[in-house]
Parts: sequence; C-alpha cells; structure tokens
Amino acid sequence: MTLTLSAIIGWLIVGLVIGGIAHLLVPGRQRVGIILTILIGMVGALVGGIITTVLLGAGHVIVSFVVALVVSAVLIAAVSHPRSRLQLQRRRRIRR
Repeated sequence: MTLTLSAIIGWLIVGLVIGGIAHLLVPGRQRVGIILTILIGMVGALVGGIITTVLLGAGHVIVSFVVALVVSAVLIAAVSHPRSRLQLQRRRRIRR
C-alpha cells in the first residue's frame, strides 16, 4: 500500500472535478452550494482513493476515479436529501 502525500494532494485536486460531476449525476434538485459540492468531491475522492489503494493496490486510476465518483454522488445525495418523502408527506398533511 503506497499512500504518499503527493497521492493525497492529487486526489484532493481530482476531487474538485469529481464533486462537479457527482453533482450532475444525482437526480433532482440539490440544495448544496458549490463550496460544499467541492468539499464533498474532495472527501469522496480521498475515500475512493484510499479504498481502492487498500483493496487493489496503487496504480488503478480509472477504478479509483469511478469509486470516488460513486462515493461523492452518494454523499451529495445524502446531504441534499436528508428527509424521506414520507416525512415530507406527513408535514404537508399537518399544514392542511
């Protein structure tokens, strides 16, 4: 397992792009600003890079990119849609 400082900095830079792409992949309207999207992309890139480095070893750039993209998309969906539809329906019934 080779996880150097340069690899971590590289994944942070790639996270900028991954955050934007993940934001586009999540369906519906996201209530997440651009700064939070970039930060989530960076976190997703780091987590994806660490996961693939631990499981597969260093050098699997495309697999790491895909895993980081999936992790970022899941994080954006979790942050932008914290409530379920059932809770929203209950709230609407109470207002009526």
